[in-house]
Amino acid sequence: MAEVVRNKRVVLRNYVTGFPKESDMEILEGTITLKVPEGSKEVLLKNLYLSCDPFMRNLMNKPQGTETSSGLTYTSGSAIGGFGVSKVIDSGSPDYKYGDLVWGLTKWEEYSLVPSSQIISKIQHTDGVPLSYYTGILGMPGVTAYAGLFEVGSLQKGERVFVSAASGAVGQLVGQFAKLTDCYVVGSAGSKDKVDLLKNKFGFDEGFNYKEEPDLNAALKRYFPEGIDVYFENVGGKTLDAVLLNMRVQGRIPACGMISQYNLTQPEGVTNLANIVYKKIRMQGFNFFDYVNLYPKFLEFVLSHLKEGKIVYVEDIAEGLENGPAALVGLFSGRNFGKQVLLVAPE
Repeated sequence: MAEVVRNKRVVLRNYVTGFPKESDMEILEGTITLKVPEGSKEVLLKNLYLSCDPFMRNLMNKPQGTETSSGLTYTSGSAIGGFGVSKVIDSGSPDYKYGDLVWGLTKWEEYSLVPSSQIISKIQHTDGVPLSYYTGILGMPGVTAYAGLFEVGSLQKGERVFVSAASGAVGQLVGQFAKLTDCYVVGSAGSKDKVDLLKNKFGFDEGFNYKEEPDLNAALKRYFPEGIDVYFENVGGKTLDAVLLNMRVQGRIPACGMISQYNLTQPEGVTNLANIVYKKIRMQGFNFFDYVNLYPKFLEFVLSHLKEGKIVYVEDIAEGLENGPAALVGLFSGRNFGKQVLLVAPE
């Protein structure tokens, strides 16, 4: 007879308006049978690491028909979901077997029964590489940085690159990938310590604390007297407005996220959009799922640089599902230092 075990999970209590609070989520405990139902093609996962990502905030809104293409939806009273690293406990799919390590979409709980289609990849490269990296540099944020910069941003050697939210999961990689392409790179972040991280650990040429800049337009002119070729957009709002004044002709803006807008009941307007016309700027939104097919190529690129020490990665690891709500909410006040990861169970 299949074993039945407890299953702790993080549940969305109610849809969220404004800034999320820890109290918008709660920890509940149920049970789960450690066996895939007969005839099912699903996979039963033991979750090891969960990824805290800004896009999860949008899924906490009451559905309006404008949801992301991830296939994830949040329902009030149910466990939230996102990307994670997991171990296969049982499988109804011929592609996965007991003991396989995988990463993909899962739920914020100890054990999850998911469609096999939600698994992105088996994990083959564990020697010397932390499993947690598959929530970040070797997972969705890594592919997002790579595809956004090179595919959407069409980055060329020696260009001038600006990255907002530059110390985060995606931003820290964008800057390093651009430096590998011999570009001049400047990043913005929300504290002196994070700016120091950009310059002293990630190798950015310059960085600034946007909270200490009364005039973002003037700050960008200081660091980019000849203008910006590629702006990797993670923030939106006032930062985007200032960037548009400082883009070069035929500049590119890969729009990955706009975290400054996610918690506003009334989003900020952008007043300098006419510069897209005047300067022939290309601005394109995208997400990881547009470029998931690049994963094998990306992995080959990043693993070689990682093992040679040419790329570094900083994580902020919280432990235990009970600390999940605080870790996730902390993204929106800049509490995390590097990629925010939640450790659920030992490897």
